Amino acid sequence: MRKIILLSFLSFGLNSAFAQSTSYWQQHADYKMEVSMDVKNYQYKGKQELVYTNNSPDTLKKVFYHLYPNAFQPGSEMDARLHFIKDPDGRMVNKTKDASGKDIKQSRIETLKPNEVGYLKITNFKQDGAVAQTRVSGTILEVTLAKPILPNSKTTFTLDFDGQVPVQIRRSGRNNSEGIELSMSQWYPKLAEFDFEGWHADPYIAREFHGVWGNFDVKITIDKEYTIGGSGYLQDKNSIGHGYEDAGVTVVYPKKAKTLTWHFIAPNVHDFTWAADKDYAHDIVKGPNDVDLHFFYKNTPKVAENWKQLEPLMVKVMDYYNNRVGQYPYKQYSFIQGGDGGMEYAMCTLMLGNGTLEGILGTATHELGHSWFQHILASNESKHPWMDEGFTTYIEDSALNELKGDKKEVNPFKGNYNAYYNLVNSGKEQPQTTHGDRYDENRPYSISSYIKGSIFLSQLEYVIGKENVDATLKRYFNDFKFKHPTPNDIKRTAERVSGAELDWYLTDWAQTTNTIDYGIKDVADNAGKTTISLERIGRMPMPIDLKVDYTDGTSENFYIPLRMMNFIKPNPNPNQKRTVLEDWAWAQQNYSFTIDKNKTAIKKITIDPSGLMADVKQTNNVFEVK
Repeated sequence: MRKIILLSFLSFGLNSAFAQSTSYWQQHADYKMEVSMDVKNYQYKGKQELVYTNNSPDTLKKVFYHLYPNAFQPGSEMDARLHFIKDPDGRMVNKTKDASGKDIKQSRIETLKPNEVGYLKITNFKQDGAVAQTRVSGTILEVTLAKPILPNSKTTFTLDFDGQVPVQIRRSGRNNSEGIELSMSQWYPKLAEFDFEGWHADPYIAREFHGVWGNFDVKITIDKEYTIGGSGYLQDKNSIGHGYEDAGVTVVYPKKAKTLTWHFIAPNVHDFTWAADKDYAHDIVKGPNDVDLHFFYKNTPKVAENWKQLEPLMVKVMDYYNNRVGQYPYKQYSFIQGGDGGMEYAMCTLMLGNGTLEGILGTATHELGHSWFQHILASNESKHPWMDEGFTTYIEDSALNELKGDKKEVNPFKGNYNAYYNLVNSGKEQPQTTHGDRYDENRPYSISSYIKGSIFLSQLEYVIGKENVDATLKRYFNDFKFKHPTPNDIKRTAERVSGAELDWYLTDWAQTTNTIDYGIKDVADNAGKTTISLERIGRMPMPIDLKVDYTDGTSENFYIPLRMMNFIKPNPNPNQKRTVLEDWAWAQQNYSFTIDKNKTAIKKITIDPSGLMADVKQTNNVFEVK
């Protein structure tokens, strides 16, 4: 009896320890910050009050903050990465020569002088008025708390900070390549995320971010000549002016006033970003659902011409995203010329703006898409960059194709597939489970995250049908907005919508480098009929769409379900005849079926005529009868 009781207890304990929890929780952080910017030496001072709510079941004895500006110092991890990665970001290196005259790429961070580096120094850290112990390690501040934070309780952190804006190297900084004076992204002490996996106190080396939801109340004091654009709603627009004021209002500043204090409130976001310049033009255009779309750009004729044309296009793009994914929940979004390319932030983007209309349209469309997949559906970009970058690329390509009207492409994702095939053939592909900072090279990271991540959805159209993918995106957004979804969440959503079993799809595509390769092995006469033999060459399974074109101009479609899916895809072309064949088990490498026509009646046989299945060897997908 004692043995039975002990075994029962152990079984209960193991199940409790390892079974997946069904209760979701997330932390909450409300920021109040006041910052004063000295535009002469690019230094700023600030105070921060942060009310932190511990909704976890854990008692927290430490917390961690990100000090991102510290990355822009000689000897930092970001600097070290530029020295050792084979293909460093071209924006972050200078081309020079070594002592022997050989061309080399030198880290721009390495050459920064003391008045050009970035830094964030923290003083006077207190928890509920009591001094807490702090330790800085690169871009991370570790805080040993004055008292533990119990589950379901709040505490208040206060601190002072001194910062210096670095010469523009990556994303944030001063005086970027297009002359924008201040790109203030990742500029403040930012609390690291703590979730069901624990702390995410990743050093800032190269990649993306993960943040805690909360409300931001931010006051920025700066010389009155500067116009600011960024996250949040300006609270005193008729006193500030700079293009924010209501129609008919004339803003008059006190004669002796040299500075203005801008007060922004950004509700329910996990970041706060701003940019400032003396020469910004500022337009406001009404978008869908009465959303104000703000455009901040250099006030020169050539730049203004392109940005003016951009404005109505972005209204259309936002409307497309609203209908395709879900309604944008805020009443403002800002497109701001700044940064070093294009980067998504809460309620805004910083993007280069001196290029062609086509170029800035592509950047703006992509960065706006991040509002859905990173700032509303906030997956962990560091661990799963493909979920954000890839899904954003998917809807960006879809939206840009929609803007073409009658000239729309049947497969707007074709270029993505070619880029993926090139990566596979290079031998440099790494699994998408690789942390964003730990890819061997930048190019494989980019293709894996942006391109292979996009194909996850476009290929899912092939697997379960486009209508099911459309419904999946909407349900995924509705179920996980303002949460932190994981890869399993998008997979389970697609399963709930379609009824298909898709664990194999997530596993092989996102967690391995297994490839898809099916081929037509043989086409043979069979007593007046034709037997078609197929083979699975690659490791990754797939259902098969197959089209037979006949010499009389007609055609017929065949569908071979994948046994492990337990699913039959709706006919993607309802106006064309489709025959559903017996399913194909993955372990069986060969598959044959017979059609009731002589081989001489066949013109061509094609595996996947849609081009949406990422088969890495296309040459054996088509058989033409000579």
